[in-house]
Parts: sequence; structure tokens; C-alpha cells
Amino acid sequence: RRRRGGLLLAGRRREGGREGVPSWERSTPQRQTPGVPPSRRSGRTVRSASLCGPKMLFPPLLLLLLLLLLGGAAAASHHSCNGPLVSLLPQSSFQNSSQSAAGYAAFNAMLNRRDGAGGWSPMVTDQNPWLQVDLGEQMEVTAVATQGRYDSWDWVSSYLLLLSDTGRIWKQYRQEDGVERLVGNVNSEAVVQNKLSHTVRTRFLRFVPLDWNPSGWIGLRVEVFGCSYKSYVADFDGRSSLLYRFYQKSISTVKDVISLRFKSHQAEGVLLHGEGQRGDYITLELHRGRLDLYLNLDDSRPRFGSRRAAVSAGSLLDDQHWHSVHIERFNKQVNLTVDSHTQHFNTAGEGNSLDVDYELSFGGIPLPGKPGTFLRKNFHGCMENLYYNGINIIDLAKRRKPQIHSVGNVTFSCSQPQLVACTFVSASSSFLTLPSHAPAAGDFSVRFQFRTWNPDGLLLSAQLDPSPQKLELQISNSWLLLTLHGAGGQRTEVSAGHKVNDGLWHSLSLVCKNLQISLSVDGDPPSNIDLWKPVKLKGSFFFGGCPPNDCRLEIPAFQGCMQLIFIDNQPQSLSLVQQGLLGSFNELQFDMCNMKDRCLPNLCEHGARCSQTWSSFSCDCSGTGYSGATCHTSIYESSCEAYKLSGSSSGFYFIDPDGSGPLGPTQVYCNMT
Repeated sequence: RRRRGGLLLAGRRREGGREGVPSWERSTPQRQTPGVPPSRRSGRTVRSASLCGPKMLFPPLLLLLLLLLLGGAAAASHHSCNGPLVSLLPQSSFQNSSQSAAGYAAFNAMLNRRDGAGGWSPMVTDQNPWLQVDLGEQMEVTAVATQGRYDSWDWVSSYLLLLSDTGRIWKQYRQEDGVERLVGNVNSEAVVQNKLSHTVRTRFLRFVPLDWNPSGWIGLRVEVFGCSYKSYVADFDGRSSLLYRFYQKSISTVKDVISLRFKSHQAEGVLLHGEGQRGDYITLELHRGRLDLYLNLDDSRPRFGSRRAAVSAGSLLDDQHWHSVHIERFNKQVNLTVDSHTQHFNTAGEGNSLDVDYELSFGGIPLPGKPGTFLRKNFHGCMENLYYNGINIIDLAKRRKPQIHSVGNVTFSCSQPQLVACTFVSASSSFLTLPSHAPAAGDFSVRFQFRTWNPDGLLLSAQLDPSPQKLELQISNSWLLLTLHGAGGQRTEVSAGHKVNDGLWHSLSLVCKNLQISLSVDGDPPSNIDLWKPVKLKGSFFFGGCPPNDCRLEIPAFQGCMQLIFIDNQPQSLSLVQQGLLGSFNELQFDMCNMKDRCLPNLCEHGARCSQTWSSFSCDCSGTGYSGATCHTSIYESSCEAYKLSGSSSGFYFIDPDGSGPLGPTQVYCNMT
């Protein structure tokens, strides 16, 4: 037995279809006839084999040793996940940004191999070099290792590791402590292995060199360690759900374990819901890119009333990457874990058991009696390895078992759309330049989506004809501000949106037509600038900052992510931009939205509110009774004696006996006489 997150749990086992399920959540035992021993049921006699039976005699010490050896072997076979995954891959599994020559190709980059030039090296003109490995299917990865190019002065001393399950959209691996760089090599032959602080499940890995031998060049051979795993996947289209129906009218549990993985490009949607007539309910819901868990035991308050409180976890969960969820409940104690971050809390309500009537729904909350109608927005995305108290929901659905009812179109492969983003990483030098396709008449339009933490930054600019007119769109104090600069310093401004730096995706539309420039955000009514005479676009659109030769940057450039860029109703290919075939760019990261939530975990203490920008976070200590960068230091004295020594007279004072400890400040009367 072991303690995890404040809950005392039984040891875990791993067996077919029930991985990660506590031993106390096994299948429902068979009904026993009173007075009949378990080995005598259904008119049959069941004989149990024994290592100590008459046909197998072992001395007790030898038996104990044999059991220990068998147990150790079984544990090793189940929990060993460090096999090499790259060494047997075909040449087609390796890709690169470039190669110095034929002998330096990516497929020569296997650990300890001497084929070709003894490893991979990019062209010296490659400004964004990378080496990519396709494992062929999703695997569980526990470690990576690198070498330099054989018998050379070429090696990589530090690198980034990017992960993807499609090869199109990437996510940067970060250690538990937030460190992004992985340590590389100091020579060409020694193998340096980096064990991942948390295992990842991925198909594609991309090694991005950051530093290399200054006396040589980039040289790389790699290996990836891990194992295969069983995957059960379901795809929900935003109008569908799976209903797990109980054999009896209701089910009452004092212990629950629910686990799943999901990915989505939507910030809203119900993943799980169940309720009972006594007021019990459980709902797991994506809301504003976070996970909200509503859990109540034996309480008649309204399910969606104003007093309904949620426990929130995770952030930026609409990033089209897989996220893991694990819920453990014992009586009123609950552990909610999202991507290795765990919250412990006690449920609301008076009872200790969760009573759910008829069914649990996954993917939405269907309205009784109205098929295809749902109470709240459905989940739109993929779920994998969905287990409820040891029951593999997706496996049952795939095998069309009678206890699973499918509503709408649920399929069993993940075919979600791939929305490719790029990241503007620098407030001084990041920019993207794209040409206009506007007709000679002068009308033009731009549409795109963006997300950021920064309250200020230049999003878009363009030179207009007749000169010296200029159009600028920026985030100013969390609002969108559109400015038309005219001759003689004249300017016209309109604003739109509010709190667009909340880390969520926002849709923006800018249209110039019929002597009017219109700005609309997230489908809201547009804000307009009226023109006295027609204008035409002069040159290209500048997203983020701009090249030094084209403009002078007077405000910080946009830091964040953009996707789905349309110019004059034509989609813009970021892949062509990356290949140098369209527009130009500087300081961009392609095929990823590399945003980080610096308030997760929240380092602000004593309930202080955390806020952030792209590169830092701050704590609002107001009303907490504490001060400092993380609200750690109490603003009150620790005793009446301390107030007395400072010259205070008798009266009511707040004292904080344990300083920054868990006890809050208390108001007392101090008698100074």
C-alpha cells in the first residue's frame, strides 16, 4: 500500500485492458450463494492448484525464493520501458532540414553507426537545422541519447526536443522544472543519455541543435528509448457522445478512478457527465482552455446554479496535443491530476458516496427524450484510453457491447483538423511579411487568429497609397487598437475587443471596402474608420514587427501565436514561408504555438492572484495580508509583544504567529499596559 496525494491507495497492477486501475476497482465479483464456498458454484467443483500441493513439494524457504523471483520477473516484464526504438527503423523514417552532402544524410544518424560520413550534419547555411525521427506509430518514450558525428569535430552540446503525433504540429518538451534545453555532447564518441522527467507518448521526435562545438560543426547520431503501448481512440465531432448504461437503475460508489487522454482545438466542451436524483453529480468540462471538475455528493442544489463551484486544472489545453487526466476519489477526498499537476480537494455535499442514475455520458450531456440535443457544448476532439473504474469504455463501444449507446457520429480513429500555427518569440525582432493579392481597385482584407499573454504589442502594419498614410493594428492595454496615420501627423483610431491577452485564441477580421476600414473581433459587431477618399495597399503586410529597412518600431512587437492567416480571402501557407517560397520572416517558430503558462503551477502564495506576460509572472497580494514577489512575507507582527516594542498602544491588531506558515492572520486585542 502507498500514499498518493493525500489518498491511501492500493498498489497498481497492469494487465490487458485494465492498465493503471487500482486493485480495489476490479470487475464486480460473482454473486455468491449463502453457505456455499467460492470454489463450489454453479454445480461445479473448482480445484485450485497449489505450489505446496501433493504433486509439487517445495521447502518453505525455496518456495519463498521462487515466489520472489517470479514476482520480480513479472514486475520487470510489465514496467520495463527502456528498449531502443530507432536502431531498426528504415531509412525513410529519418528526415532533416538539410544535409551537407549525400554521406551526411539523416538516415546515417543512428547511435554508434559509422555509415556514410558517420552521422548527420546540415548545410552550413541552414539557419534552422533539425533532425527528425518517425517511430512508425505512437510509442511511450522514456529517454533520448545523442552522439556526435563519428571520428570528427562535429557534435551538438545542447538541443531542444520537439514532439508530434502527426509530424505537422509540434510541441516542445520541457522537464518538470521547466528546463527546455537538453544536455548534449562534449566529443564525437561518448553517448549522453537524457532520461525524461515524465514519459511522453509520441510518434515523431525532432532534435533541434542550439549549441555545438565552436571548433567544428553540427554532427548528430541519436537513439530513442521506450516501449509500445495499447491505444483505444474515439473521435467526437462536437455533436456526438458515448453513453455507458448501468445494468441497474443507479450505481453508488465510495471509490472512483477515471482516467483518459484527450486532444482538441476547441476551448469548450463536456468530456464526462453523470448525475443522480438526490443531487449527486460529476462533470468534467473544458472551459476557456482549462479543465473544470464539478463533483457533488448528496446535495440538492441546482446542477448549474450560481453556487455550483468547480476545481480547475491545466491550461492551454486546446493546443491540439494530447493531455492526460486522472481522477481518484475516496469518500469525499479527491485527487485531480492533469499533465502531472495534481490538486487535492474535498467534495461538496453531505454524503460519502457518488450516486449516479442510469448512465454516464462521455463527450456531452444529452437531453433526456430528445436524441441529438445536448444541454451544454459538446467535446470536439479525440479521447484515448478512457477508463471508468477499470472499464475500458472505448473498447466496449468499438466492440458494440450493449451497455454502450452511441449518440451521433463517434469513430475510432483520430482525424482532427491540423491547424498549423507559428510563434513570434521576440518583442524586438520577430516579424512575418506577406504580399497582398488585392485588386487594383484598392479593396483588401486580412483575417487571422492569435493568442498571447502580453497586454501590448504591434500585431499588423501596412503602408498605404497615397503616402504617407499608414495602417497599424496593435494590442494596447489588453484592447485592440486600429490607427490610421495620415498626412501632417493626423490619426484616426477605433478600438475593439477586450482582454484579448487572456491566452485564448481570438479571431480577427480587417476589411477595407467602400471608403471604410472595419475591424471585428470574435464575430462581434465591427468598429469602423470612414475614409474621405480611396486608399490602396502599398507593398506587403507586416505581421508582428517589421524589417528595420521598412519601418521604425516604436512599440513592442507582438509576442504570441498566429494561425489561419487569410489575405484577400486567400489562405497563406506557412510551409511555403518556412521554405523561403513566400514572403519573409525573422525570429519565428513554425508548426507550433510555443506558449508557456507561467502561472501553472501557481507560485503565488496565500491565495494571491497570478498574472503573466510572455516572459514573466507577477502576484497580486492585495487582501491577502502578505507581501513580496510571491506574497510570502506577512505584513503583520507575530505577537502583541512585537507591536509593543514598536511603540504601539493598546488596541485591536492583526497578528500572524507563524509568519508565512499555513495559519492566517488573526485579529486580537493587545493590552500594552
